[in-house]
Amino acid sequence: MDHIPFRGNKYQSEQAGKLHYTNMKGKGHLFTHLLVLLLCLITGEGAEIIGGNEVPPHSLPFMALLQNSEGTKFCGGTLIDLQWVLTAAHCNIFSRVLLGVHSRSKSEMEYRQLGNVKDKVPHPLYNHTTMDNDLMLLKLDRKAKKTEAVQPLTLPPPVQDVPAGTGCVVAGWGVTENDGGMSDVLMSANVTVIDRALCNSKDYYNLDPIITNEMLCAGSKDESHADSCYGDSGGPLLCEGKLRGVTSSGGKQCGVKDKPGVYAALTKEQTQWIRKTIESLL
Repeated sequence: MDHIPFRGNKYQSEQAGKLHYTNMKGKGHLFTHLLVLLLCLITGEGAEIIGGNEVPPHSLPFMALLQNSEGTKFCGGTLIDLQWVLTAAHCNIFSRVLLGVHSRSKSEMEYRQLGNVKDKVPHPLYNHTTMDNDLMLLKLDRKAKKTEAVQPLTLPPPVQDVPAGTGCVVAGWGVTENDGGMSDVLMSANVTVIDRALCNSKDYYNLDPIITNEMLCAGSKDESHADSCYGDSGGPLLCEGKLRGVTSSGGKQCGVKDKPGVYAALTKEQTQWIRKTIESLL
Protein backbone atom coordinates (compact mmCIF):
# COMPACT_ATOMS: atom_id res chain seq x y z
CA MET A 1 0.00 0.00 0.00
CA ASP A 2 1.30 3.46 -0.87
CA HIS A 3 1.77 6.02 1.84
CA ILE A 4 -1.57 7.64 2.66
CA PRO A 5 -1.18 11.43 2.60
CA PHE A 6 -1.97 12.97 5.96
CA ARG A 7 -4.00 16.14 6.01
CA GLY A 8 -1.23 17.40 8.29
CA ASN A 9 1.50 19.85 7.39
CA LYS A 10 3.08 18.32 4.31
CA TYR A 11 6.14 19.05 6.47
CA GLN A 12 6.13 22.71 5.54
CA SER A 13 8.55 24.96 7.40
CA GLU A 14 6.47 28.10 7.67
CA GLN A 15 6.98 31.05 9.99
CA ALA A 16 3.96 31.88 12.12
CA GLY A 17 4.90 35.53 12.68
CA LYS A 18 5.11 37.26 16.02
CA LEU A 19 2.38 35.93 18.29
CA HIS A 20 1.45 37.08 21.77
CA TYR A 21 -0.89 35.20 24.04
CA THR A 22 -3.15 36.18 26.89
CA ASN A 23 -6.29 35.05 28.62
CA MET A 24 -9.36 36.89 27.44
CA LYS A 25 -11.78 38.70 29.69
CA GLY A 26 -15.51 38.71 29.15
CA LYS A 27 -18.52 36.44 28.97
CA GLY A 28 -19.16 33.73 26.38
CA HIS A 29 -22.02 33.93 23.93
CA LEU A 30 -22.12 30.48 22.34
CA PHE A 31 -25.64 30.97 20.98
CA THR A 32 -24.48 34.04 19.06
CA HIS A 33 -21.55 32.12 17.56
CA LEU A 34 -23.73 29.22 16.48
CA LEU A 35 -26.22 31.63 14.91
CA VAL A 36 -23.42 33.33 12.99
CA LEU A 37 -22.15 29.92 11.83
CA LEU A 38 -25.64 28.92 10.68
CA LEU A 39 -26.01 32.14 8.70
CA CYS A 40 -22.57 31.56 7.25
CA LEU A 41 -23.57 28.13 5.97
CA ILE A 42 -26.91 29.27 4.60
CA THR A 43 -25.38 32.13 2.63
CA GLY A 44 -22.46 30.04 1.40
CA GLU A 45 -19.83 32.11 3.22
CA GLY A 46 -16.62 30.10 3.57
CA ALA A 47 -17.84 27.63 0.94
CA GLU A 48 -14.50 25.88 0.60
CA ILE A 49 -10.99 25.86 2.07
CA ILE A 50 -9.25 25.32 -1.25
CA GLY A 51 -9.68 28.77 -2.82
CA GLY A 52 -12.42 29.58 -0.33
CA ASN A 53 -13.36 32.26 2.19
CA GLU A 54 -12.66 32.89 5.84
CA VAL A 55 -15.26 32.40 8.55
CA PRO A 56 -16.43 35.37 10.66
CA PRO A 57 -13.75 35.98 13.32
CA HIS A 58 -14.20 33.82 16.43
CA SER A 59 -17.47 32.32 15.15
CA LEU A 60 -16.09 28.81 15.82
CA PRO A 61 -14.89 29.27 19.41
CA PHE A 62 -14.10 25.56 19.87
CA MET A 63 -11.35 25.59 17.22
CA ALA A 64 -7.84 24.85 18.44
CA LEU A 65 -4.58 25.49 16.60
CA LEU A 66 -1.84 22.99 17.45
CA GLN A 67 1.72 24.22 17.08
CA ASN A 68 5.19 22.76 17.55
CA SER A 69 7.63 24.52 19.85
CA GLU A 70 9.29 26.32 16.93
CA GLY A 71 5.96 27.57 15.57
CA THR A 72 6.67 26.09 12.13
CA LYS A 73 4.21 23.18 11.88
CA PHE A 74 0.49 23.06 12.58
CA CYS A 75 -2.57 20.88 13.01
CA GLY A 76 -6.14 21.60 14.02
CA GLY A 77 -8.19 20.38 16.94
CA THR A 78 -11.51 20.74 18.75
CA LEU A 79 -11.85 21.91 22.34
CA ILE A 80 -14.36 19.38 23.74
CA ASP A 81 -13.78 20.19 27.41
CA LEU A 82 -12.06 23.13 29.10
CA GLN A 83 -8.95 20.96 29.56
CA TRP A 84 -9.22 18.55 26.60
CA VAL A 85 -8.68 18.87 22.85
CA LEU A 86 -9.61 16.20 20.30
CA THR A 87 -7.30 15.91 17.30
CA ALA A 88 -5.79 13.32 14.94
CA ALA A 89 -3.36 10.71 16.26
CA HIS A 90 -0.85 11.50 13.50
CA CYS A 91 -0.61 15.07 14.86
CA ASN A 92 1.76 13.77 17.52
CA ILE A 93 4.60 16.32 17.43
CA PHE A 94 2.73 19.26 18.91
CA SER A 95 3.34 20.67 22.37
CA ARG A 96 1.29 23.88 22.34
CA VAL A 97 -2.41 24.56 21.83
CA LEU A 98 -3.68 28.00 20.89
CA LEU A 99 -7.32 28.87 21.54
CA GLY A 100 -9.29 31.92 20.43
CA VAL A 101 -7.29 32.24 17.20
CA HIS A 102 -8.63 33.70 13.98
CA SER A 103 -5.55 35.14 12.27
CA ARG A 104 -2.28 33.30 12.89
CA SER A 105 -0.16 36.38 12.15
CA LYS A 106 -1.98 38.89 14.37
CA SER A 107 -1.51 39.18 18.11
CA GLU A 108 -5.25 39.01 19.01
CA MET A 109 -4.20 39.56 22.62
CA GLU A 110 -7.75 40.13 23.86
CA TYR A 111 -8.90 36.75 22.54
CA ARG A 112 -6.09 34.21 22.71
CA GLN A 113 -5.25 31.62 25.30
CA LEU A 114 -2.20 29.37 25.25
CA GLY A 115 -2.12 25.89 26.72
CA ASN A 116 0.77 23.45 26.91
CA VAL A 117 0.09 19.77 26.29
CA LYS A 118 0.34 17.81 29.54
CA ASP A 119 -0.78 14.38 28.27
CA LYS A 120 -1.19 12.85 24.82
CA VAL A 121 -3.56 9.90 24.55
CA PRO A 122 -3.73 8.38 21.05
CA HIS A 123 -6.49 5.89 20.36
CA PRO A 124 -5.18 2.46 21.44
CA LEU A 125 -6.05 0.95 18.04
CA TYR A 126 -4.57 3.71 15.90
CA ASN A 127 -2.79 2.31 12.85
CA HIS A 128 -0.47 4.78 11.12
CA THR A 129 -0.33 2.62 7.98
CA THR A 130 -4.06 2.21 7.36
CA MET A 131 -5.04 5.38 9.27
CA ASP A 132 -7.66 3.46 11.24
CA ASN A 133 -8.70 5.14 14.51
CA ASP A 134 -6.77 8.34 13.74
CA LEU A 135 -7.84 10.03 16.97
CA MET A 136 -5.95 11.52 19.89
CA LEU A 137 -6.87 13.37 23.06
CA LEU A 138 -4.68 16.16 24.41
CA LYS A 139 -4.90 17.17 28.06
CA LEU A 140 -3.84 20.75 28.66
CA ASP A 141 -1.70 21.79 31.60
CA ARG A 142 -4.55 23.94 32.87
CA LYS A 143 -8.20 24.56 32.13
CA ALA A 144 -9.05 27.13 29.51
CA LYS A 145 -11.13 30.10 30.53
CA LYS A 146 -14.57 30.11 28.94
CA THR A 147 -14.96 33.35 26.98
CA GLU A 148 -16.69 34.68 23.89
CA ALA A 149 -13.83 33.40 21.73
CA VAL A 150 -13.13 30.16 23.60
CA GLN A 151 -15.98 27.70 24.08
CA PRO A 152 -15.84 23.88 24.26
CA LEU A 153 -18.00 21.95 21.81
CA THR A 154 -19.94 19.31 23.73
CA LEU A 155 -19.82 15.79 22.33
CA PRO A 156 -23.23 14.92 20.89
CA PRO A 157 -25.12 11.69 21.59
CA PRO A 158 -23.29 9.10 19.51
CA VAL A 159 -24.56 7.65 16.25
CA GLN A 160 -23.13 4.54 14.65
CA ASP A 161 -22.87 6.18 11.24
CA VAL A 162 -23.48 9.36 9.27
CA PRO A 163 -25.58 8.63 6.16
CA ALA A 164 -24.27 9.38 2.68
CA GLY A 165 -25.59 12.69 1.42
CA THR A 166 -25.38 14.41 4.80
CA GLY A 167 -24.12 17.97 4.60
CA CYS A 168 -21.11 18.73 6.79
CA VAL A 169 -18.59 21.48 7.47
CA VAL A 170 -14.84 21.19 7.91
CA ALA A 171 -12.66 24.02 9.21
CA GLY A 172 -8.98 24.81 9.61
CA TRP A 173 -5.95 26.92 8.77
CA GLY A 174 -4.67 24.51 6.13
CA VAL A 175 -3.34 25.34 2.67
CA THR A 176 -5.77 27.11 0.36
CA GLU A 177 -4.34 25.74 -2.87
CA ASN A 178 -2.22 22.74 -3.77
CA ASP A 179 1.49 23.38 -3.18
CA GLY A 180 0.60 26.69 -1.51
CA GLY A 181 1.10 28.00 1.99
CA MET A 182 -1.21 27.69 4.97
CA SER A 183 -4.06 30.14 5.42
CA ASP A 184 -3.44 33.00 7.82
CA VAL A 185 -7.13 33.05 8.82
CA LEU A 186 -9.57 30.33 9.78
CA MET A 187 -11.42 28.87 6.78
CA SER A 188 -14.39 26.53 6.42
CA ALA A 189 -15.68 24.19 3.72
CA ASN A 190 -19.08 22.71 3.00
CA VAL A 191 -18.67 19.03 2.14
CA THR A 192 -21.02 16.09 1.67
CA VAL A 193 -20.64 12.57 3.07
CA ILE A 194 -19.96 10.07 0.27
CA ASP A 195 -21.13 6.46 0.33
CA ARG A 196 -18.29 4.16 1.46
CA ALA A 197 -18.88 1.71 -1.37
CA LEU A 198 -18.46 4.53 -3.88
CA CYS A 199 -15.41 5.88 -2.05
CA ASN A 200 -13.83 2.40 -2.12
CA SER A 201 -14.72 1.84 -5.78
CA LYS A 202 -12.21 1.86 -8.65
CA ASP A 203 -13.51 5.28 -9.66
CA TYR A 204 -12.43 6.71 -6.30
CA TYR A 205 -9.81 5.21 -3.95
CA ASN A 206 -9.98 1.65 -5.32
CA LEU A 207 -9.43 0.25 -1.81
CA ASP A 208 -6.13 2.15 -1.42
CA PRO A 209 -6.73 3.19 1.29
CA ILE A 210 -9.68 1.11 2.43
CA ILE A 211 -12.41 3.36 3.83
CA THR A 212 -13.56 1.39 6.86
CA ASN A 213 -16.65 1.74 9.05
CA GLU A 214 -14.51 3.83 11.41
CA MET A 215 -13.95 6.41 8.66
CA LEU A 216 -16.07 8.93 6.79
CA CYS A 217 -15.47 10.01 3.21
CA ALA A 218 -16.63 13.57 2.42
CA GLY A 219 -16.12 15.97 -0.46
CA SER A 220 -17.86 17.91 -3.21
CA LYS A 221 -21.20 16.87 -4.64
CA ASP A 222 -20.89 19.43 -7.43
CA GLU A 223 -18.02 21.21 -9.18
CA SER A 224 -16.97 23.38 -6.23
CA HIS A 225 -13.95 21.17 -5.31
CA ALA A 226 -14.53 21.87 -1.61
CA ASP A 227 -12.07 19.94 0.53
CA SER A 228 -9.83 19.96 3.55
CA CYS A 229 -6.10 20.02 2.84
CA TYR A 230 -2.62 19.90 4.38
CA GLY A 231 -2.57 21.61 7.75
CA ASP A 232 -6.25 20.88 8.45
CA SER A 233 -5.56 17.51 10.11
CA GLY A 234 -7.16 17.08 13.50
CA GLY A 235 -9.85 19.68 12.88
CA PRO A 236 -13.55 18.95 13.27
CA LEU A 237 -16.02 17.54 10.78
CA LEU A 238 -19.38 19.03 11.80
CA CYS A 239 -22.44 17.31 10.34
CA GLU A 240 -25.76 19.06 10.87
CA GLY A 241 -24.03 21.12 13.56
CA LYS A 242 -22.70 18.12 15.52
CA LEU A 243 -19.13 16.84 15.86
CA ARG A 244 -19.03 13.61 13.82
CA GLY A 245 -15.44 13.27 12.69
CA VAL A 246 -11.81 14.42 12.71
CA THR A 247 -9.85 15.40 9.59
CA SER A 248 -7.40 12.60 8.86
CA SER A 249 -6.13 12.03 5.31
CA GLY A 250 -6.98 12.19 1.61
CA GLY A 251 -5.52 12.24 -1.87
CA LYS A 252 -2.09 13.60 -2.76
CA GLN A 253 -3.84 16.61 -4.31
CA CYS A 254 -6.62 18.41 -2.46
CA GLY A 255 -9.94 19.34 -4.01
CA VAL A 256 -10.00 16.39 -6.43
CA LYS A 257 -13.56 15.11 -6.62
CA ASP A 258 -12.71 11.39 -6.84
CA LYS A 259 -10.13 11.67 -4.03
CA PRO A 260 -12.18 13.32 -1.26
CA GLY A 261 -11.14 13.92 2.31
CA VAL A 262 -11.09 10.99 4.74
CA TYR A 263 -12.16 11.57 8.35
CA ALA A 264 -11.92 9.50 11.52
CA ALA A 265 -15.55 8.89 12.47
CA LEU A 266 -16.83 9.45 15.99
CA THR A 267 -18.79 6.22 16.25
CA LYS A 268 -20.47 5.02 19.42
CA GLU A 269 -17.31 3.10 20.39
CA GLN A 270 -15.03 6.07 19.71
CA THR A 271 -17.24 8.39 21.72
CA GLN A 272 -17.21 5.94 24.64
CA TRP A 273 -13.40 5.82 24.48
CA ILE A 274 -13.23 9.63 24.59
CA ARG A 275 -15.52 9.88 27.60
CA LYS A 276 -13.80 7.07 29.52
CA THR A 277 -10.34 8.51 28.84
CA ILE A 278 -11.31 11.95 30.12
CA GLU A 279 -12.97 10.48 33.22
CA SER A 280 -9.94 8.32 34.01
CA LEU A 281 -7.50 11.23 33.80
CA LEU A 282 -9.43 13.88 35.72
